[in-house]
Amino acid sequence: MQICPACQRPQPEINRFCTHCGRRIDGNAESTPSLPSDRSEPGQLNIQVLYGMVAALVLAIVFPPWEASPALPPEFLGMHFIFSPPNPDAVISRMLQTIELITITIAGMYGAFLFRQK
Repeated sequence: MQICPACQRPQPEINRFCTHCGRRIDGNAESTPSLPSDRSEPGQLNIQVLYGMVAALVLAIVFPPWEASPALPPEFLGMHFIFSPPNPDAVISRMLQTIELITITIAGMYGAFLFRQK
């Protein structure tokens, strides 16, 4: 057993910190482990990547994924301009568009973080 230098309570040999007061037992009177003093400031997100993400989101809305109407067998008709569907009964696939928008957003935010400026 070892004795805590701050509160004088016995502690098992395996403990590095006192379970009662939280002080370091190995002779150092700090209450928490020391952090590196040369911590670097977090970088800002890369704004160019965010602008690219916004442009991709706009294109995803302007060129939505089309699918066959509910009366026809399911078929993916592709990306077409919003005012000219591939056939008169085609409908915008809301599920595919939602997946596309969420994927672009997640990829854009990850890219902006990954290529952040330091």
